[in-house]
Amino acid sequence: MRRSGTWAIWIAAGLWAASPCLAQTSTPPGVYPGDLPAAMADGRMLGHLPYPEVAHTDLVAAPAGFGVGQACMVHRDAAPDLARMLTAATLTPGVGATLRGISCFRSIAHQRAVFCHHGRPGKCGDPAMRARSVGPPSYSEHATGYAIDFGIRPSPGCADVDPCMATSPAGRWLISHAPEFGFELSFPMGNAQGVTWEPWHWRWVGANVNVTGAARARMTFVRARATYPGSPRVSDVSDIWLKPPSAPPPVVLPQLLPPPIIAPIDRRGRKWFRP
Repeated sequence: MRRSGTWAIWIAAGLWAASPCLAQTSTPPGVYPGDLPAAMADGRMLGHLPYPEVAHTDLVAAPAGFGVGQACMVHRDAAPDLARMLTAATLTPGVGATLRGISCFRSIAHQRAVFCHHGRPGKCGDPAMRARSVGPPSYSEHATGYAIDFGIRPSPGCADVDPCMATSPAGRWLISHAPEFGFELSFPMGNAQGVTWEPWHWRWVGANVNVTGAARARMTFVRARATYPGSPRVSDVSDIWLKPPSAPPPVVLPQLLPPPIIAPIDRRGRKWFRP
């Protein structure tokens, strides 16, 4: 399951062109004119970064019984570490098999339904207020297949997607150990994106850069990790190598001067001149 650092660098270089940070954003499927404001000058919408929808061929089912109410699909590269993490949590006294998946992969169309409370086309309530706790469609980490909203079952006195999760044994265990399995908290308390603290929302980037698929995941989140780092986060190496090389300086050619203009010689005034 491990690949060399050289392999990871080649993968990152090959995937740079597909980076969501460089992708142009347009009206995604399931979004209607008038639903959302225009994207900001830096490509964000209401503070959220743009993300493409993962190819469905890259999605696999999470371990049986993990999803709550519906099947939980995750990116195939994140699935092995998720399974290992759930096993480790189950073996931890006081935590056991209480970690569950409230929401995993969400298509852009599904994200619109979540963001707009299933509103009618063209009616999306108050997007600015909603964006404090939910990413607009085409601007959610869930579309990548790497993000998971964790919950607890049973969870007496603590509802799903509530900050109280951070004080539960399972929530404290995640904060202490999730980075060991390649997961980092996307929206820590007081984050610069203006999103509410979400101790349930974790994204997978691989515990180290040599893990299969880690380079691709880190390319997906390269802007988020550099500008709005998670906490706790995975910090095995800097992501500086994922950034494209700076443009080479323009080639300056030496200035070529035109040849001097030599006036023609008037030979008619000379004695030896014969017309």
